[in-house]
Amino acid sequence: MSTADKFNIFSFSGKMKILHMSWIAFFLTFYVWFNHAPLGGVISESLGLTGAQFKTLLILNVALTIPARVIIGMLTDKYGPRIVYASILFLGSIPCFMFALAQDFEQAALARFLLGFVGAGFVVGIRMVSEWFPAKQLGTAEGFYGGWGNFGSAAGAMTLPAIALIFGGEDGWRYAIGVTGLLSLVFSFVWYSNVRDTPKGSTYFKPKSNAAMEVTSKGDFFLLLIMKIPMYAALALLTWKLSPNGVDMLSELASNVIYVGLALLYVYDSHKVWVVNKNVFTEEVPEIHRYQFKQVAVLNILYFATFGSELAVVSMLPLFFADTFALSMVQAGLVASAYAFMNLMSRPGGGYISDKFGRKKTLLILTAGLAVGYVVMSMIDSSWPLVVAIIAAMACSFFVQAGEGAVFAAVPLIKRSLTGQIAGMTGAYGNVGAVFYLTILSMVDYQVFFLVIAGTAVLGFVTLFFMKEPKGEIAEIDENGEVQMISVH
Repeated sequence: MSTADKFNIFSFSGKMKILHMSWIAFFLTFYVWFNHAPLGGVISESLGLTGAQFKTLLILNVALTIPARVIIGMLTDKYGPRIVYASILFLGSIPCFMFALAQDFEQAALARFLLGFVGAGFVVGIRMVSEWFPAKQLGTAEGFYGGWGNFGSAAGAMTLPAIALIFGGEDGWRYAIGVTGLLSLVFSFVWYSNVRDTPKGSTYFKPKSNAAMEVTSKGDFFLLLIMKIPMYAALALLTWKLSPNGVDMLSELASNVIYVGLALLYVYDSHKVWVVNKNVFTEEVPEIHRYQFKQVAVLNILYFATFGSELAVVSMLPLFFADTFALSMVQAGLVASAYAFMNLMSRPGGGYISDKFGRKKTLLILTAGLAVGYVVMSMIDSSWPLVVAIIAAMACSFFVQAGEGAVFAAVPLIKRSLTGQIAGMTGAYGNVGAVFYLTILSMVDYQVFFLVIAGTAVLGFVTLFFMKEPKGEIAEIDENGEVQMISVH
């Protein structure tokens, strides 16, 4: 194996340079996206926020990410990762500065809502990394990208309070938030100046249409329409949380207008899917150009259970440990951070195992482990030794995050020209899962919450039997209309 073919994480040239640039871009988007969480107390005090208002900021922070990941996926397939990631990093700094300068709840709420689109940056790097690495290394590369980039939120929790203290005074938090925006702004230029969409001589394949995801059979057309429903349902659920039935930020009239708007948007979205794919009802797509959308649907469900549960559990675990073991919030935060810290190696590990032993087999094992892990978590109570509870949380975390790595080891192997859109939809399902699980948590106790996650993991395990192991080659058409074959094993 030549030096250029090797996977050397300590190399900073060629494809490895692209990997490092990609995870740093992702890291910064998460650093910005979650910059309010570790400073919540001082932000609330400075702006005079009630507990309900700060919780509303948490909801608004994720609201836009669900549609944004789908839209950013389409834009990535059309314009390429170089331009799209640079744009996200550049534009993301603006609402970040808005939040740093906010004087009241309304201004802060608008800024946090707009910052939701920064969380869509993850999708861009999935396509970028898939362009530079061969299938046999793709799981490992995507795992490092996802795991190290995702650590941006934990890095924010560790560094931003200290940055705020360095600046000091009642505005210290504003400077800390501003620093994250400045880093994002500066790196947008660094990124654009140092990357290419593809290796020299390679073709960047684009979909025939960017209006909606292409499918290649009648059954897949209807399955796509069905799989879009949970994303709209999650947005309706978020609206319900903001309505008089929840935190009462939106009036009943405004909430109803949004519900109707979401229903009309789904109808419009479905029409776009029809316009792009109506040919499948009149002519058969040649075998060489077909792909199975059920592959996407299975990965969506798995990411719902993996990343969805991670987002939900990370937000509640400190309180769970504090309540169960009578810890201070500082102690509970440190204990709970073990769950998120696992990301650095678990996600790359899941991708690596997937490369070595196969996508489907790895996902089956990790999903089963995830289900068992959450069943064990549901059994934790005050009679457990704290160290055993921590080990159980870390073991569960391994299966969750390794599962995320294994999901995105498979995503780029379905249809290269649609990788952005597929990654966008799968990524959005992670956020849909978080909304679902956090809503469940608001209605039940911790034990039932963990068991519900385990139940959805079992559902994911069952759907995996409908997934086919990616193998052989996928066909794409280049700019000259010629067919090129891409190996997926």
